Parts: sequence; structure tokens; C-alpha cells
Amino acid sequence: MNLRPGGGDGRLPAAFMTTGSSSFTEFIGAHAPELLPSRRLLPVGGTFEAPHGTTIVTLTYDGGIVMAGDRRATMGNLIANRDMNKVFAADQYSAVGIAGTAGLAIEIVKLFQVELEHYEKIEGTLLSLEGKANRLATMIRSNLAMAMQGLAVVPMFAGFDLPTMAGRIFSYDVSGGCYEEHDHHSVGSGSLFARGAMKKLWHTGMDSPAAVRVAVEALYDAADDDSATGGPDLSRRIWPTLAVVDADGLRFLDDDTLASVVEQIVADRRGNPGGAR
Repeated sequence: MNLRPGGGDGRLPAAFMTTGSSSFTEFIGAHAPELLPSRRLLPVGGTFEAPHGTTIVTLTYDGGIVMAGDRRATMGNLIANRDMNKVFAADQYSAVGIAGTAGLAIEIVKLFQVELEHYEKIEGTLLSLEGKANRLATMIRSNLAMAMQGLAVVPMFAGFDLPTMAGRIFSYDVSGGCYEEHDHHSVGSGSLFARGAMKKLWHTGMDSPAAVRVAVEALYDAADDDSATGGPDLSRRIWPTLAVVDADGLRFLDDDTLASVVEQIVADRRGNPGGAR
């Protein structure tokens, strides 16, 4: 079905004038399902190599959450991209980080962003943080057929919960299972190493700068042992993508701030490659 305005009178198609749910994904699924990422047909048989993105780390601190991702995308044993962004703003109070098939993951994130904006415009209010997490779970579940053919998408979602005034973290599996994590979590090929670093460095009562430091340290440790995770690149000035979400909303740290954090970590690790204790 063509959803573009047709006819000479300039009127919108009837689909736009029909009362329905506040879900943009359900609207597209009803009137133009071929536009959804999960509805595309894949060739049967053969192999398909696509760039994959990792690693994402998230942790809470007193008053918010920090989400960070490295910048490397790999395709087999090759580095497909050195400066890919894997952390995105879902809306003004939440962030989503991608791991898995990069192109498909980015498309799902863009659809998720429209989904939340559409809900806000239709309902006149923000969807709850748990509601956002569940909407993303539904979108991941719809991608299960592609995941079984090797095109898996496993994002991580986190944000600031306005009713409780605290940060919350949600992880997923390829079937759309949604799980709330506590304190910190990581996904992607370097997640085991990043998670181990955060277990040692995270503590209650952290402020935002301390949480930023722990997130970068965790990515540094992941890159140290996982070839698919890209560490900070001082020669090319490529730093992790890092978002901070608190009561004032979401903001991304600029390159100068991240450069200062990375350079301090590198200086502290000279002669001590194991990192902070």
C-alpha cells in the first residue's frame, strides 16, 4: 500500500484518518508491512556477511545512568568501520545501544525513535520507561526470523525513570525477552570483560564523572581482550560514544571531555596495564 499522498486533491490517504492505537509500528504493520525491517524477505541458502557492532556498557549512578559504546564494527576478521556510533537517544530521557547486525540494528533504533515520538504526539504524554522497554522488546521479537538466519539484533535500553527519580537498565535476548538489570550491565562480544571491570569498579554513591570514568575503563578492558571491541584511538582521536541521562534529560559528552577522560586513564595505566583497583 502506498502511504504517500495520492490524487490531485492533495488529501492524505484514508489510512491516516482512521482511529487506531498509539503504536506507529502497528500502524505500519497494518497498512504497509513491507516497510518494517522484520518483514523483508531474505534469500534462501548461502551465507551472508554483515558488519557487527559491539560493545555497550551501562551503569547507574546517584541521579541517573551512563551508557557508552566503543566505535568498532567488524565483518568476520576484518574491521568494517572504526568510528561507528552505537549509542543513540531513544527520546529525551532514555538511550539505546546496539549490538549485533549493525545495519538492521540502526534501522530498528530509528523505528523505535519514531515509535516513541508517535506515542507522545497521539497520547500527549511520555510513555513510561518500562513501557518503552516493552515496546522495544516487541520490535526485537518481530526480528526473530532474521535472527535465526544470522542477522540478530540485541540492543540494551536504559533511561531515567521520572516517577522514581532513578536510572534503570533493561537487557534483551534475541527472542524479545526483556530483563531489568541492576547497577550495571554490558552486551556484545566484549561484554564479559567489561562486566568484570564494572564489578570491580562500580560502587554505590557514585557521581556522574565517576560513572563516566568507570564506563570508559570497562570499554578499555573489553578492548584489551576482545578483538571485535575497539579501544580509544589516540592517534585518530576516536573516542567512545557516551550518553548521560538524568533529571535534566539526555546529553552526549563532547570529544574534548572524553579525550580528557581517556588520556587520564591511559596515563594511569602506564606501568599498570591491569587498570584501576
